[in-house]
Parts: sequence; structure tokens; C-alpha cells
Amino acid sequence: MALEITQYLLAAQSPDAKIRNEAETALGQFREQNLPGFLLSLSVELSSDGKPTESRRLAGIVLKNSLDAKEAATKDNLVQQWVAIDISFKSQIKNSLLNTLGSSVREVSHTAAQVVAKIASIEVPRKEWPELVGLLLANMTQPDRPALLKQATLEALGYVCEEISDEDLVQDEVNAVLTAVIQGMNVSEQNSDVRLAATRALYNALDFARTNFDNEMERNYIMKVICEAALANEIEIRKASFECLVSIASTYYEMLEPYMQKIFELTSNAVKADEEAVALQAVEFWSSICDEELDIQDNEVPEIGNSNPPHSQFIQKALSTLVPMLLETLLKQDEDQDQEDGIWNLAMAGGTCLGLVAKVVGDLVIPLVMPFVEANISKTDWRSREAATFAFGSILDGPSMEKLSPMVNAGLDFMLNAMKDENSHVKDTTAWTLSRIFELMHIPAAGFSIVTPANLQRILCVLLDGLKDAPHVAEKVCGAIYFLAQGYEDAGPTSSLLTPFLPDIFSSLIATAERTDSSDSKLRSSAYEALNQVVRCSNLPETSQIISRLLPAIMSKLEQTINLQIVSSDDREKQGDLQASLCGVLQVIIQKLSSADDTKPIVLQAADQIMVLFLNVFACRSSTVHEEAMLAIGALAYATGPDFGKYMQEFYKFLEMGLQNFEEYQVCTISVGVVGDISRALDDKILPYCDGIMTLLLKDLSSSELDRSVKPPIFSCFGDIALAIGEHFEKYLTYALPMMQRASEICARIDSNDEDMVDYGNQLRRSIFEAYSGILQGFKNAKAELMLPHAPHLLQFIELVAKDQQRDESVTKAVVAVLGDLADALGSNLKMMMMKDCAFCTELLGECLQSGDDQLKETATWTQGMIGRAFSVCG
Repeated sequence: MALEITQYLLAAQSPDAKIRNEAETALGQFREQNLPGFLLSLSVELSSDGKPTESRRLAGIVLKNSLDAKEAATKDNLVQQWVAIDISFKSQIKNSLLNTLGSSVREVSHTAAQVVAKIASIEVPRKEWPELVGLLLANMTQPDRPALLKQATLEALGYVCEEISDEDLVQDEVNAVLTAVIQGMNVSEQNSDVRLAATRALYNALDFARTNFDNEMERNYIMKVICEAALANEIEIRKASFECLVSIASTYYEMLEPYMQKIFELTSNAVKADEEAVALQAVEFWSSICDEELDIQDNEVPEIGNSNPPHSQFIQKALSTLVPMLLETLLKQDEDQDQEDGIWNLAMAGGTCLGLVAKVVGDLVIPLVMPFVEANISKTDWRSREAATFAFGSILDGPSMEKLSPMVNAGLDFMLNAMKDENSHVKDTTAWTLSRIFELMHIPAAGFSIVTPANLQRILCVLLDGLKDAPHVAEKVCGAIYFLAQGYEDAGPTSSLLTPFLPDIFSSLIATAERTDSSDSKLRSSAYEALNQVVRCSNLPETSQIISRLLPAIMSKLEQTINLQIVSSDDREKQGDLQASLCGVLQVIIQKLSSADDTKPIVLQAADQIMVLFLNVFACRSSTVHEEAMLAIGALAYATGPDFGKYMQEFYKFLEMGLQNFEEYQVCTISVGVVGDISRALDDKILPYCDGIMTLLLKDLSSSELDRSVKPPIFSCFGDIALAIGEHFEKYLTYALPMMQRASEICARIDSNDEDMVDYGNQLRRSIFEAYSGILQGFKNAKAELMLPHAPHLLQFIELVAKDQQRDESVTKAVVAVLGDLADALGSNLKMMMMKDCAFCTELLGECLQSGDDQLKETATWTQGMIGRAFSVCG
């Protein structure tokens, strides 16, 4: 039975904190004591036209939040609570909601549509609300139904399609839904709100329409209705129609040929003359076509002797008219587009699409774009100069080096001069274009670079000068310096070219990071990222002294942040961001200097001071800093090796905090990684801390609250710990191995059609194998027999993975390695277990020995030797 809760819902919105808290407590108690009655009362409140709009609105929100949540574990719990409610209560709630779709209060009927969909997401897959679609369709097909009811019903149908899988409805239901939706979209529908709701519902229903799109007559009709709706008087209907076309471009690409001429006409007119919201979707259609064609080009292996293109070549066929249309959009910039993050306008969308077009058609784009560039690059109007520069930068990824090189060589000097343009928009885009040039055409390691000993000094002069420009320009210049430095990574002697300029680059980037005229921290973080890249890619034998001078300078800056006066949350956030950036720089310096025996002593001498700094930073308690400081400590542990043990007593409490940080799970992931770093550094000196660490790791694995992405690194970490402490890992076996075995069973049940789950499954499998490898290697010399009872399960898991075509390369490497470790540790005991069926093993090794990956071949050869030795000892 429903209870009267209006006053509580109104009081829960009171500005008086005392009244509000009392109401929230009362509602919470009602929920805890009688969930079915609570949900029924909310649905009755929502459906009652005599109640205040404020209480009805909150009732709908609370009801929706009682059925769904963003966090997976919370959502599962809410679903189970709903499933457990008595069917009579659920029926009353559902009937009440369906009746509320006819409410004259628009906000209420909209909320009811959302809640209906949330219940559908639970019940439809379980076949527990089979009459839902029929009840909703009755609202559309029965004569003289009010427009508001039709609108809310179409919304509900759309939300239901969004919430459930296309496998949850039978084809007759799909046909009926599409019929109702298309009917609502038709030009004959007089009510524009109904037409808009229908168009949005179609967007959500498109995934269900595969069979209908396979039928030419049905497909033609659906496309006709969408194209008609794209010409509606109402901007929202036109926008929603183009959103449908964007979705169709990716879902039904292969069926689009007959409609492309009409779609080009519609998109072209929208881009030229329609409101920006509609024009953006029209450009997005072509970006989606590009994405599809790129995807097909990347994934389809052409058959020998087949010269047919792998796709319909819509972009190439439309090229001569599509490119001019996109170039026109580049002239529609906003005055303040460089000043704010997150701005997305027609010019940006057009440039992004032009970049995708260049990737699809390669060299063919150049003769269509370069006349526009040449005609506009020197005009007095800033919009023309900026558009020409944007066009030039957008087509650098796709065409061949042979075609691009003369063009970029000829234009580089012009671009460098344009960094002095009087307009900041032009300078911003010029700096971005320079960063693209350095990213894509400065690859000394491959024997090609636009940067030469003759022009490097001028380039650096221009870039370092550009760091003093407006913050948004300086930020793009940081990107150019980043990619300029990146080109010298693994470039051998060529990287020496950068060495004489390092002191100036370092001092300029640090000065940029300390600028006070930027309202946010983006410029500072960009400057430090560029600094990190310059350090990372420098030639260490030549630059060790310069980098060793940078180390105390950054340490000093980090020390200054610890004593900053903090009077507001804003101050705390700024302190955290700055500390995170400086910890990041220290991590890179530590990694660089400790990568060679000659320079590692520089880190060792400063290690005590560095660690004190990191511990002080941890005391500031900011999660962003926690991440960066943890990563830097991992680098320090690698550099100092066994000597890191002297820091463990002080550091352990912060490590413990990181391993228990479920809410900011990235911190937890990084903390797990640091346990691995420390295990490798300390070996068995980590033993005194292992009980605490293993307890926390096992607790993390058991938690339903912790994000699943943390769990694979934990299994890998088991391997690191086992390798470090050897036979002492025995005490943890009875806890760790059942967890590993349960996780391997989860891997076997993963849906092969769910890409995210397949990726996660690969991470999980690799980490389980890494755990087994560490344990086997740790026990090999003393207690290998402890693994005998667990070997059959491991072999079964190896066989399952070996036969799986969806395993990625990292899993293949891990499974081959663990097979070798198993043979190495168990020796002759393995033969009896593998007597029955060793075919999977032979096939797996054969596949790896034919691989083009030398490391995989080497591991497979070693594994083959270990198995051979185990079998021969027995023989």
C-alpha cells in the first residue's frame, strides 16, 4: 500500500538544512524498512495530477535512482532488490508509470518514460514484462490518443531500445516498434513534438532494424522518412534526423549506395545554410563514413589477384565536391574559439573531417586543398589566413611523404614567419600545424626529417619565442617542442643536434610553466610534458650534466609547493596540480639518469632527499599527486634497488592508503604497480611487509566496489611478489590460487561479441599467467612440488587459451612462457599430465616459432627445450 510522502518530498528540497536533513532521513528509513511500499509511494506521487510539480519531480528522480546507478556493483545491487520485490507491487508500480505517460505535465510524463525504460532494462531480458511493447504501441495505434501521450510513449520506446539489447525483442515486436516510430516521424504527423520524439526514438531503435534494413522496400521507406524529416521546419527535428543518418553511416554503411546522392545534397545544403547544430551533424555524417572506410582499409586483407577496392569508396567518389564544402566550413570560426576548452564549432568539425578524408584518400586530397591554401594564406582577413593554415595542417596525415615533402619544405619557412602574425588565432593554428609537421615528418630514426642541422636553430628560436605569446598560443608551442624532441628518440647520433639547445629549452619551458597570466593549469602541464619529452629523448652521454643540474632545480620547486599557504579548496587544487607535474618531471629524470651505469650515481646521491620530498607530498593528501608521486617512487625503487628498503617503514603507510583507495581506482592501480616495482627492487627484503600487502591485495580482489580494471595488475603483482620471496610465498598459496582459478573460469565465460569484455579477458588471462610464472619460478629450486596439485588446472587453462583465436599477442607470449616455467619447475612430473593430449601444446609452439616476433620465437624455443628436457628425464 502506498503512503502519503508529499510533505517529505517537498521538505527534502527545503533551503533550511535542518528540515531538509530530517526529511531525507525519514525517506531513507522508509526505503530501508519497506522498499516495495517506498517505490509504490513514489510511483503514486509521480502519477497524481493533484500533487505539486516539485514533489512529483523529486519522486521521479528518486524512483529512477532506485533502479539504476553508474557504478556497476551498486547497479547490480539495485537490480537484485527490484527482482526480489513481490510481483503484485511491481505490477502496481508499472501500471502507475504507464498511466503517467498520459500526464498533461510534460516534465512528469518525460520522467515516467525514463523510469519505464529502467524497469524494462531489468525485466525485458528476463522475459518478465512481455506485454510492455504491446501496451506502448496501443497508445500509438488507438484513435484519438492525445499528442502528449504519443510523445511520451515514443520517448519511452526510444529509451527502452537504448536500455535493452537487440536480442531481447522478437522480430514482430521490432517491426511493430519501427512502424509506430516511422509513422510518428512522417510528414503527415501534425504535431512537431510527436515528430521529434519519434525521430529520437528511431535513433535508439536503429540497432534493432538489421532485418528491416536487409529488406530493400522497408529500407527505402525508412530512408525516405529520415530524409524528409531532415527538411522539417523545426531545427530540433532536422538535427535529430541527421543524427539518425550519422548512426546509419556506421551501422549500415554497406547499404548506403542508393541514397548517397540524396544524402550529399542534404548535408551540403545543411552545411552551407542551416543552423550550426544541424550543420555539425551533417559534417559528422561524412566523418562517420571516413571512420568506416578507414576501419575497412585497416582490417580487410585483400585477396590475391583481387583489385577491387575493399569498400564503396564513398569519400573518393564525392571528393571533388566534398572537399570544397569542408574547406568552406573552415572560414566559419568563432572569435573566442581558442580561448576556451571544449568549444566545438563548424570550422573545427570541418577541419577534423578534412583530416579523416586525407587519411582515406591519401595523395588525392592534395590538389583539391593546396589551391585553397595558396589563395588564402596571405590574405588580409585573419579568417582566410587561419583557415588556410588549418587546411594545410589537417592533410598532413594520409598522403605519401613523396607528395608532402616538397610542399612542407616549401611551406616551413612561411609557417615559422607566421608565428609573428598580428592575429592570435592564426598564431595558435600555426603552432598546431608546426606540431603536426614535427610529429609526422620529423623521423630521423627512419632516415627522414623536415628538420635539418641548417634549420634547427631557427626553428627553436621561433618556438622558444612563441612560448612568450598568449597562453593558448604558448600551449600549442609546447606541443610543437614535444614532437620536435620526440623525433630524436632512438635516433642515435642525430639526437646530438638538440644537445647545444637543451639549457635554453629547459629554462624557457620552466619559465612558461611558471607564468601567472594563464587562468588554468593547462599551459603549465603542457610545458612540463614538453620538458619531460625533451629529457626522455635527449642523448644521455652528452646531456647528463645538464640533466643532473635540472634535478635539484625541480626538487627545489617541489619543496616550495609543500609550504604553500592553503586557504581555499582552489588553493589546494592548484597545489595538487603543480605537485603532480613536478613529480612527473622527477620520475622522468630518475628514469633517464638511472638507465646508464655512469649516471645512476647522480640519482643515488640525491635519493634520500628525493624520498623525503615524496613523503612530504603524500602528506598533502591529493589523489592526483598520489598517482604521480607513486609512479616516481616506482622509478626510484628501480634505481636504488635493495637500498630502497630503508624507506619502506615510512613509505608503507602511504602504500597501504593507495591499495585501499577504491574510489579513485587509478591510484589503486598505480599503487599495485609500485608493489611490483618494489618487489623487483628489494627481492626477499620485502618479506616483512608481505603479510600486510597480500592481505590488502586479496581484499581488493574480493571487492565488488573496486573497478575491475585494477584486478589484472593485482594478479601480475602476485607473480612479482612470489618471484621476490621465493619459497616464502607458500603461506599465501591457499588464498591466491583459488582467486586465480576463479578468474580463469571467468575468462572462459566471456562473451566473444563484446569487444570491451574480450579486451578485459585478454588482460586478465595475461596477468593470471604472469602470476603462475612468478610462483613457479619462485618455487623452482625449493618447493616445486607444492604446485603439483594445481598443475592440471593450469594445463587446462593453457589449453583453453591456446585454442582461442581471440587471444592477443601479449597473452600468447604469457601462455608460452608459463608453459616453459611449468616444465622447468615440475620437470618429469609434467609428462604424466600431458600424456593424454599434447596436440594443443605442439600447435601453440608451432604457431609461435613461425611468428615474426623474435622475442616470441625465443621464448617458444626455450619452452620447447624445457618440455623436451622434462620428457627426456622421464624417458
